[in-house]
Amino acid sequence: MQFESLQIFCDVVRWASFSRGASENKISQSSASQAVHQLEVRLGVRLIDRSKRPLVLTEEGRVYYEGCRDLVARYLELENRIRTLSDERRATGTVGVAAIYSVGLLHMSRYVKTFAEHHPEASVRLEYLHPTQVVERVSGGDVELGLISYPRKWPDLAVIPWREETMVLVVAPGHRFARRETVHVRELDGETLVGFDSELSIRKAIDRFLRRHDVAVDVALEFDNIENIKRAVEISAGVAILPEPSVAEEIRAGTLAALAIDGQDPKHRLTRPLAIIHRRNEKLDITTSRFLELLTGRDGDPEAADPAAGRRVPAASSS
Repeated sequence: MQFESLQIFCDVVRWASFSRGASENKISQSSASQAVHQLEVRLGVRLIDRSKRPLVLTEEGRVYYEGCRDLVARYLELENRIRTLSDERRATGTVGVAAIYSVGLLHMSRYVKTFAEHHPEASVRLEYLHPTQVVERVSGGDVELGLISYPRKWPDLAVIPWREETMVLVVAPGHRFARRETVHVRELDGETLVGFDSELSIRKAIDRFLRRHDVAVDVALEFDNIENIKRAVEISAGVAILPEPSVAEEIRAGTLAALAIDGQDPKHRLTRPLAIIHRRNEKLDITTSRFLELLTGRDGDPEAADPAAGRRVPAASSS
């Protein structure tokens, strides 16, 4: 079974179209259809229901696509790494990176500093934007890489899982919870919350989490900037639920306290997934590839791969 057939199948499914999948792979529509048919013959099942428009996956096709999609992405990434390793050119020029505000200036500055030490002839142009603007900047080719939370599927973008960040309750030093290490999720009922704007994915995830645990809060303030949320909590405007690494410096300085949220449903623990995005089917240049390797810890520098060192919040136990 050829890798090209798996890639054709994934592209056909991604676009819900044999013609678009064929175009992505620069082959005829009949060739794309034949490639998928050969996979079905090999597996002895039907993967795509061709009688419906747009195309619909069968149950077997859905399972197969989920596995193949990861395999194809990992293989393409592996190919890119091998090409990078075989290229003796030095990393030069500038790589543009757009990041959501809450990734953190301090954390990214450490990556940028490490990259400059390893590749003195290269540089990183870093900008912080609203999540929708990050996607737009990468899709439009204005920057090479984007750092986004709660990633979804984009037809023109490749998504590389980066890290899962534990979400913690953040309070002012004078709050009644401040001297504790954990708080039960039910104790949040009735609390005044400083939250993210309601249209942001992180806010929607927090709202779902609270509803799932039958907890009602009073949202006093809303911001699209995590720094503003932290400042509001510092002046006791309310509590907040934030990614643990984003408050590491405030915890060290004693301006905020963070508590693990106990009593969570083990199947639905509250975390924030972060991902790196870049344009799909576009070979990354040397400088971009090297910075991507640094972000993912594949350059041999494990410390740089996790710069968010600080106070570790004890893991919450399940109820």
